[in-house]
Amino acid sequence: MGNEPFFYPRPANEPVWHYAVGSPERTALKAQLKAFKETVTEIPMYIDGREVKTGNLVDIRPPHEHGHLLGQYHKGDRSHVDAAIQAAMKARQGWAETGYESRASIFLKAAELIATKYRYQLNAATMLGQSKNAYQAEIDSACELIDFLRFNVHFLGEIYAQQPASGPGVHNRMEYRPLEGFVLAVTPFNFTAISGNLPGSAALCGNVVVWKPANTQIFAARLIMKIFLEAGLPDGVINLVYADGLTIGDACFSHPYFAGLHFTGSTQVFRAMWKTIGANVDKYKTYPRIVGETGGKDFVLVHPSADVDAVVANLVRGAFEYQGQKCSAASRAYLPDNLAGEIKGKLVQQVKSLKMGSPEDFTNFVNAVIDEKSFDKISAYIGNAKNSNSVNFWVGGGLDKSKGYFVEPTVIETTDPHYTTMCEEVFGPVLTVYVYEEKKFEEALDLVDTSSPYALTGSIFARDRKAIVLATRKLTQAAGNFYINDKPTGAVVGQQPFGGARASGTNDKAGSMLNLYRWLSARTIKETFVPATDHRYPFLAES
Repeated sequence: MGNEPFFYPRPANEPVWHYAVGSPERTALKAQLKAFKETVTEIPMYIDGREVKTGNLVDIRPPHEHGHLLGQYHKGDRSHVDAAIQAAMKARQGWAETGYESRASIFLKAAELIATKYRYQLNAATMLGQSKNAYQAEIDSACELIDFLRFNVHFLGEIYAQQPASGPGVHNRMEYRPLEGFVLAVTPFNFTAISGNLPGSAALCGNVVVWKPANTQIFAARLIMKIFLEAGLPDGVINLVYADGLTIGDACFSHPYFAGLHFTGSTQVFRAMWKTIGANVDKYKTYPRIVGETGGKDFVLVHPSADVDAVVANLVRGAFEYQGQKCSAASRAYLPDNLAGEIKGKLVQQVKSLKMGSPEDFTNFVNAVIDEKSFDKISAYIGNAKNSNSVNFWVGGGLDKSKGYFVEPTVIETTDPHYTTMCEEVFGPVLTVYVYEEKKFEEALDLVDTSSPYALTGSIFARDRKAIVLATRKLTQAAGNFYINDKPTGAVVGQQPFGGARASGTNDKAGSMLNLYRWLSARTIKETFVPATDHRYPFLAES
């Protein structure tokens, strides 16, 4: 199989560049932003290593400046999805037989290309296409994607090195094969790193991939594909197609060699996919692997002993970085009544100080939400809250889509712990607060655990160690990533493997060995050096 273990040391996490005033990286990034704005980029699909243009062009416009044409992508149809599957299956055997050290070298080279040659391009593409500020783009499209690529190589080497014991006269070995078929990777708009990791991790394990990115992330996705090919990825191993979800699903989920789904997106879409896969299970050569991360309703629970300034700073960052469009964003907070007044005063003051506008202005903390559909959905939640007798607005609530899709950072308080925005994923810059009685901390724990179907991330702020221990124990199933005295966002590859359960997904932990195991199929091989030549055992003798 060519999967002999090579030693790849555990990498260090990629250093974060800060783009400070006067720094050369700030100047270079601004120049790249300007260059992208001065041209209309034509974006093809990539099937079997070749650019595919259909002539059916769809506009790409920055969410913060929808009057500007940034690029156009060639939209595909069923024939292109079928061609992508055919290309993947044609490449499958050769890629599966490619040695691990060669596969690893390709993805390590891709990491180096991102860290050097393409850093500014990928960050600028993410800033313009997805309306991320410079820091949020840097920690995502540069650092996290680099970390995924490097750590996946290290982790896969550790998996290959795990071998069974052998008895006298016998040698046992474990062979970690790729899946028998192709993997479909469906990636979201909000993290460029996820967009590269979902197809990349499966391909590193020897699988071939059909990759469908969110339409609102295509501007950066095509750069990732370009980098993979430049790094030496063979034709057909990853095929990038831009077709609608139903078309992709109809083609892939009905194919006998569909072998796996690597998904990040909404719970509703993931459940629909799972149902379709289940209904088609008799068609498949093998049982498909289904891996999904599907969002959250992430909490911050504040104990009466908490440090107020720490709570406020982390609520601002956790709720409003990237406009709350992180699966891990703090979107519900439980405050004790002994601290709620002080927290409110300082939180409102800090939220009012946040600048909002284009990411091209590096002084803006908040940018636009991703598109009009998202803007309208968030607007509906805010409008309903304004008409609710159980809701009081602390700050924000403003909406403007005349030039871009801007939603003010909004904090509302509700007297109903089961109010809609305490339970449902808004996926925008809206934080809902519920104030509980100081002496009813354990009841607040129960509310956190039972109020929402999601279980992705959450945090507790407390200086009382007993409270931390109690919350950690009682909220065991409430979050796959649990933070103590920190915001519930910002998982780092190799440090906090990411994923949740319940309605938040299959908890296969991107950025760890757990995820890579899902793209491998093990085969045990036993070799006996001197085989038996007589079927009889000693116990069969009569005397």
